[in-house]
Amino acid sequence: VFSVVAIFMMPQPPTITLQSPKDYIVDPRENIVIQCEAKGKPHPRFSWTRNGTHFDIDQEPKVTMRHNSGTLVVDISGEKAENYEGVFQCTARNEHGTALSHNIAIRQSRSPLWSKEKIDPIVVQEGVSLVLQCQPPVGLPPPVIFWMDNNFQRLPQNSRVSQALNGDLYFSNVRKEDTRSDYICYARFPHTQTIQQKQPITVKVLNPPADDRKPTFLIPSGASSTQLVLRGQVLELECIAEGLPTPQVSWTKVGGDLPTKRTSFLHHQKTMSIVNVSESDAGEYRCSAKNQLGSAHHNIRVTVRAAPYWISGPPRNLVLAPRETGVLTCRASGTPKPSIAWSMNGIPVENSIDDDPSRRVEDDSVIFTEVQPGASAVYQCNVSNEYGYLLANAFVNVLSEPPRVLTQAEKVYQVIRHHRALMDCASFGSPIPKITWFKDGSSSTLDGEPYVIHDNGTLELHVAQALYSGKYTCVARNSLGTYENHVYLEVKDPTRIMRQPEYKVVQRGMSAVFECKVTHDPSLLPTMTWLKDNDELPDDERFIVDSDTLTIAEVTEGDEGVYTCIMNTTLDHDSASAELSVVERPDPPTDLELTDKKERSVQLTWTPGDENNSPIEKFLIQYEDSLHHRGHWHNLTEAAGTRTTANLPLSPYAHYTFRVLALNTVGLSRPSAPSRMYKTEAASPDENPTGVHGSGTEHNNLVISWKPLKGIQANGPMLKYKVMWRLKDVDTDWTSVVVANVSKFVVSGTPTFSPYELKVQALNKHGSGPEPAVARGHSGEDLPVAAPDNTQVLVLNSTLVEVHWDPVSLKSIRGHLRGYKVYYWRELSLHKHNPRHVEKQILDFSGNHTHGMVPGLKPSSHYSLNVRVYNGKGEGPPSPSQMFETPEGVPGIPSFLTVSDPGLDSLTLEWGPPKDQNGRLTGYTLTYQPVNSSNEPGPAKELSLGPNETNVTLPHLKYSTRYKFYLSAKTAKGAGPAIPQEAVTIMDEGKPALLCLFPPLFVCTVASVAPSFGNVSSVPGVEGPVISWEYSGPERKVYLEYEEDEKVVWQKEYVNDSQGVVLRGLKEGLVYRVRVVAEGLDDQSPHRSEEIVVTVPAMTSRQVDIATQGWFIGLMCAIALLILILLIICFIQRNKGGKYPVKEKEDAHTDPEFQPMKDDDCTFGEYSDSEDQKPLKGSRTPSSGRTVKRGDSDDSLVDYSEGGGDGQFNEDGSFIGQYSGKSIGRDTVQGEGPESSEAPSPITTAMNSLNSFV
Repeated sequence: VFSVVAIFMMPQPPTITLQSPKDYIVDPRENIVIQCEAKGKPHPRFSWTRNGTHFDIDQEPKVTMRHNSGTLVVDISGEKAENYEGVFQCTARNEHGTALSHNIAIRQSRSPLWSKEKIDPIVVQEGVSLVLQCQPPVGLPPPVIFWMDNNFQRLPQNSRVSQALNGDLYFSNVRKEDTRSDYICYARFPHTQTIQQKQPITVKVLNPPADDRKPTFLIPSGASSTQLVLRGQVLELECIAEGLPTPQVSWTKVGGDLPTKRTSFLHHQKTMSIVNVSESDAGEYRCSAKNQLGSAHHNIRVTVRAAPYWISGPPRNLVLAPRETGVLTCRASGTPKPSIAWSMNGIPVENSIDDDPSRRVEDDSVIFTEVQPGASAVYQCNVSNEYGYLLANAFVNVLSEPPRVLTQAEKVYQVIRHHRALMDCASFGSPIPKITWFKDGSSSTLDGEPYVIHDNGTLELHVAQALYSGKYTCVARNSLGTYENHVYLEVKDPTRIMRQPEYKVVQRGMSAVFECKVTHDPSLLPTMTWLKDNDELPDDERFIVDSDTLTIAEVTEGDEGVYTCIMNTTLDHDSASAELSVVERPDPPTDLELTDKKERSVQLTWTPGDENNSPIEKFLIQYEDSLHHRGHWHNLTEAAGTRTTANLPLSPYAHYTFRVLALNTVGLSRPSAPSRMYKTEAASPDENPTGVHGSGTEHNNLVISWKPLKGIQANGPMLKYKVMWRLKDVDTDWTSVVVANVSKFVVSGTPTFSPYELKVQALNKHGSGPEPAVARGHSGEDLPVAAPDNTQVLVLNSTLVEVHWDPVSLKSIRGHLRGYKVYYWRELSLHKHNPRHVEKQILDFSGNHTHGMVPGLKPSSHYSLNVRVYNGKGEGPPSPSQMFETPEGVPGIPSFLTVSDPGLDSLTLEWGPPKDQNGRLTGYTLTYQPVNSSNEPGPAKELSLGPNETNVTLPHLKYSTRYKFYLSAKTAKGAGPAIPQEAVTIMDEGKPALLCLFPPLFVCTVASVAPSFGNVSSVPGVEGPVISWEYSGPERKVYLEYEEDEKVVWQKEYVNDSQGVVLRGLKEGLVYRVRVVAEGLDDQSPHRSEEIVVTVPAMTSRQVDIATQGWFIGLMCAIALLILILLIICFIQRNKGGKYPVKEKEDAHTDPEFQPMKDDDCTFGEYSDSEDQKPLKGSRTPSSGRTVKRGDSDDSLVDYSEGGGDGQFNEDGSFIGQYSGKSIGRDTVQGEGPESSEAPSPITTAMNSLNSFV
């Protein structure tokens, strides 16, 4: 901070920092502000000149100068702004020099009124050219011209009518619609924001039209012209041509190409604009106008000049120490070459009274050699030519100062990896300090790759890497001292969009999802922003922004646009864009119109609807014929998507209505509104029925059928058909009959299968159709009468034979030959005691065949076959049967192969003979080999076995080894396919032998060689899972072991002598492994069962156990109380010897479901011993379906006494026993069978029944 303050306190010549533009047009309604700001130490004083003479502000009461500023403010209230027009120049000076502003030309903006004039109507012939002149008043700056009508609507412009650069309105040719009385030219003056209006111009266009003519140019005139443009400005070239038809204008550059990036065409190609003109744009340009009658050309030679411009910028200030050397350079160019003049403190150097020997002027440079103290000054460089000038100030400040670094100390620079890193070391000192850089306390200077030290002391890394992070030291030295400053560089990972949003085409109403997945440096805080068309997203809840997606729900046409995701951090950003197009089926066409109406055609015209962003591919034209098929639309034709008319073919005698549908990639539009109805007159038929066909349904008839004409094909009313037929190849006349609008006619009494010629002609009220074509057919077929002769069989192999036969004569077939069928059947097998098989199989050989192959036969068998010909009616008689014998073949696969009786080193194999022996078996071949744990087979052994053997024991096998077996049967023809099998014998001391059979059986069995556990299982219980098992060993101490899955801590649960136990206290939702363990006798190791997996279900909070609900418990108690009261009443009535009231009505009651209580034993009627024993309605009967006898009754009161059989009744029926303290449930009673004398209480029984029901 001290260094910066010290620098600001150093002496410094003035420098202009702000000034008004050279050409300053002011608004006469506002105060004039002429800006001039400057800095320097001490702060400069300001003065002004006007038109080259001193401008005394004190003598101008309306002019004030702002405090500590050179800016002038002119109060024009009560004054005219034009009184202050002129050329002003500002001077800023202090004791170290004088700086000058450029010349500021003050001019008042002007918007003069249009001169009053009377414009006569313009009358022109149609087709000629016309120019409507605007000629606006001269304003400052020039006005903007446009043409409008009385309603302030812009007049339409096109290639025929356009406005020229000078504001005139040009017509290449006029038309009748150009007649109007309100052609008005407007001039808008931008500074005063006023608009002036010219008097309206009336144009009348008269007939007859002028003749067509080739183009000629209205402007510019002649064959060529020239134009001058200054460098950096806009070049505008204009060519407007007249002619009939309207000519089209084009542009080229003679001998070169147009600069496409800087070139644009305006006013319908009539104006060519080139921005930022350079010397390379000079040359000759050609505009061409063409129509069908010819063309015209005009060449414009463009010359480029340049006002002075800086080559490498204006001269830079110099700070020199005493006796140093320096140069002020003023490098500028222009066309023509500009002149350079130097001034010091506003006075030309050559007129300076200070003839400093250390200063030398050489063209564009001022050279200072061994400057002296006090030589500080401001130098002005003025570069000018005829097109303008440049004025620049540059001071020379002679100082003696030690170095100071102005860059903030301990500053941290953060930069993205692979980007350029710049670390500043702004310094000040006189002489100019020399800057060196060091890294991380190293004594080596940073010079050369990858570091670059700029003239201003900045250290640059072209490509920053993570290893360049660290502490950097900047050292500034000159002859008066040294200054150090420390900064830090941190290199961060870049922000990158890994998955960019993709272009979406979405149907209206659907959702669009844009993805934008980003990676960034973890130390930088990212911010994701989505834009639509470079603006914020609409404030709409349909736009849902997540961490890396943008979802637009129910898209509409307004959602179309370019969506951009921008990921910003404090150092960098990355962005990606994608476009959303919303498509929809096209809108239906409109404005259907029928033109060019003829008897057989009409032209349909329509206006396409909106394409909805998906181009129309085609139009579908449909028609409705309300005369024949009202309410039904039929496709008529299609038209290309670019067409709007179609010529439609029509049929006579129809009432047409048309509609049009448009098709794009989304689908078909809704139909257009129907056109007007168009009726065609009736005529004779244009066509006859198609598909004329003749065939018979019986052997003596001919059915002539055809496809009838549709209603619209009839061409008139009263459609009929003339049916004609005659025998073919017989010189007879045609027989004909006229029938109604049907589709067939039956001719009876025809010879069997005779050829006929047929014709069907359409008729209506207005005449006959064209001469019909002749079709051919046959009368009805009959069954063939002959069988194929000379049937022969050639045996090719054990499963295939070839059959030959002679064809049947066509006359005997009596119909269309469809083919031949071979019937064959297997009589018997040569090596089986089987009965004869007469199931016949059929092979169909369609067409006129004389031989065929019969595959799939059984080897070693007797077969018979015959051949039959068939036609459309059916089959003929069979040929004489031929017998043949198939030779032996290889046998099929053995019917089974099993492994049994495993031993320590042996196995027994058992098998069954093949189902298909295909000959006489000669034996079996058994191949077996061991297989290791990597499924690699060992050496194979082969064993031949006799044909009658069905088992074999293999000794000397390896202990605990897996074997593969392959068994195949053999005949004299060879071995058949083998049946595979695998087995493993595992024998361990104290453990059972486990024999596993692999494909195809997948069976494991346990050999009973030691005590073992069996049927270890688990079922869910109320208090926990119930584990049960079977154990066949001696008495041992048995217990359960269980553990949580994937843990190694087994817990014990002793079970004593039982073979089932409830595991309590298991955690809900966990999986346990459970096994049963029997402790071995003496020192033997314990025996363990296989582990089972038990899953304890998690209790769902929403599940409710009905048995624990208060309302249910209350209901059950109420039912139990009612039953108890009923029993008490029963006891009281029994003791009194009375009867139930309902007993008196029992005999008369016919309802089989009504069962009263018995009065003799106080039991319910459903348990009586009567012949008609019916269950109580709603009760559950025993599963056996038998009637519950008295000994089986669940509800008997006999056993309520102590000991079951002691409970008795007195002679009067009163109960003299007592309630037993022992109660056994219904299931227990049934389990004991009919010998059980104990029964549950009625309350318990009722409760159990209700629980079962619930």
